[in-house]
Amino acid sequence: MERTEDGRYIVVNGRRWRATDPELSEETAARLRSHLGRARSAVRTAGSDADRRAARDRVQLAKEGLGERGDAWWDLGVAQRRARAEDRLEQLDTLAPG
Repeated sequence: MERTEDGRYIVVNGRRWRATDPELSEETAARLRSHLGRARSAVRTAGSDADRRAARDRVQLAKEGLGERGDAWWDLGVAQRRARAEDRLEQLDTLAPG
Protein backbone atom coordinates (compact mmCIF):
# COMPACT_ATOMS: atom_id res chain seq x y z
CA MET A 1 0.00 0.00 0.00
CA GLU A 2 1.39 3.35 -1.02
CA ARG A 3 1.70 6.12 1.58
CA THR A 4 2.29 9.82 1.13
CA GLU A 5 5.76 11.05 2.11
CA ASP A 6 4.50 12.50 5.38
CA GLY A 7 2.80 9.19 6.29
CA ARG A 8 -0.53 10.84 6.92
CA TYR A 9 -2.37 9.23 4.03
CA ILE A 10 -2.52 5.99 2.11
CA VAL A 11 -3.17 6.06 -1.62
CA VAL A 12 -5.61 3.57 -3.11
CA ASN A 13 -6.38 3.72 -6.83
CA GLY A 14 -5.07 7.28 -6.93
CA ARG A 15 -7.27 8.45 -4.05
CA ARG A 16 -5.91 9.59 -0.69
CA TRP A 17 -7.37 8.20 2.53
CA ARG A 18 -6.30 9.19 6.02
CA ALA A 19 -3.91 6.60 7.46
CA THR A 20 -4.41 4.91 10.80
CA ASP A 21 -2.72 6.65 13.71
CA PRO A 22 0.77 5.11 13.93
CA GLU A 23 0.93 5.69 17.70
CA LEU A 24 -1.83 3.18 18.46
CA SER A 25 -0.67 -0.11 19.91
CA GLU A 26 -1.16 -3.08 17.61
CA GLU A 27 -3.65 -4.55 20.10
CA THR A 28 -5.75 -1.37 20.17
CA ALA A 29 -5.66 -0.99 16.38
CA ALA A 30 -6.58 -4.66 15.91
CA ARG A 31 -9.56 -4.37 18.26
CA LEU A 32 -10.75 -1.24 16.46
CA ARG A 33 -10.35 -2.95 13.06
CA SER A 34 -12.36 -5.91 14.35
CA HIS A 35 -15.17 -3.59 15.42
CA LEU A 36 -14.93 -1.80 12.08
CA GLY A 37 -15.28 -5.02 10.10
CA ARG A 38 -18.23 -6.21 12.18
CA ALA A 39 -19.93 -2.80 11.87
CA ARG A 40 -19.43 -2.72 8.09
CA SER A 41 -20.95 -6.18 7.88
CA ALA A 42 -23.89 -5.01 9.99
CA VAL A 43 -24.45 -2.09 7.60
CA ARG A 44 -24.73 -4.54 4.68
CA THR A 45 -27.09 -6.92 6.48
CA ALA A 46 -29.22 -4.39 8.39
CA GLY A 47 -32.90 -5.23 8.27
CA SER A 48 -34.16 -1.73 9.01
CA ASP A 49 -33.13 1.89 8.65
CA ALA A 50 -32.61 2.08 12.42
CA ASP A 51 -30.30 -0.94 12.37
CA ARG A 52 -28.38 0.52 9.42
CA ARG A 53 -28.00 3.88 11.24
CA ALA A 54 -26.76 2.14 14.39
CA ALA A 55 -24.23 0.15 12.36
CA ARG A 56 -23.02 3.28 10.56
CA ASP A 57 -22.59 5.00 13.92
CA ARG A 58 -20.38 2.07 14.98
CA VAL A 59 -18.34 2.45 11.76
CA GLN A 60 -17.86 6.12 12.62
CA LEU A 61 -16.70 5.33 16.16
CA ALA A 62 -14.20 2.75 14.92
CA LYS A 63 -12.82 5.09 12.23
CA GLU A 64 -12.47 7.89 14.81
CA GLY A 65 -10.66 5.52 17.16
CA LEU A 66 -8.25 4.58 14.40
CA GLY A 67 -7.66 8.28 13.67
CA GLU A 68 -9.11 7.98 10.18
CA ARG A 69 -12.00 10.38 10.89
CA GLY A 70 -12.61 13.24 13.26
CA ASP A 71 -9.76 15.49 14.34
CA ALA A 72 -6.63 14.64 12.38
CA TRP A 73 -4.31 12.53 14.53
CA TRP A 74 -1.29 14.65 13.63
CA ASP A 75 -3.00 17.72 15.14
CA LEU A 76 -3.41 16.03 18.54
CA GLY A 77 -0.93 15.05 21.21
CA VAL A 78 -0.11 11.37 21.61
CA ALA A 79 -1.96 11.17 24.95
CA GLN A 80 -5.09 12.69 23.37
CA ARG A 81 -4.91 10.24 20.46
CA ARG A 82 -4.59 7.24 22.74
CA ALA A 83 -7.40 8.51 24.98
CA ARG A 84 -9.65 8.94 21.94
CA ALA A 85 -8.93 5.39 20.79
CA GLU A 86 -9.64 3.98 24.25
CA ASP A 87 -12.85 6.00 24.55
CA ARG A 88 -14.11 4.75 21.17
CA LEU A 89 -13.21 1.17 22.08
CA GLU A 90 -15.14 1.46 25.34
CA GLN A 91 -18.19 2.76 23.47
CA LEU A 92 -17.92 0.03 20.82
CA ASP A 93 -17.49 -2.70 23.41
CA THR A 94 -20.70 -1.48 25.06
CA LEU A 95 -22.65 -1.24 21.78
CA ALA A 96 -21.38 -4.48 20.24
CA PRO A 97 -19.61 -6.77 22.69
CA GLY A 98 -17.16 -8.97 20.88
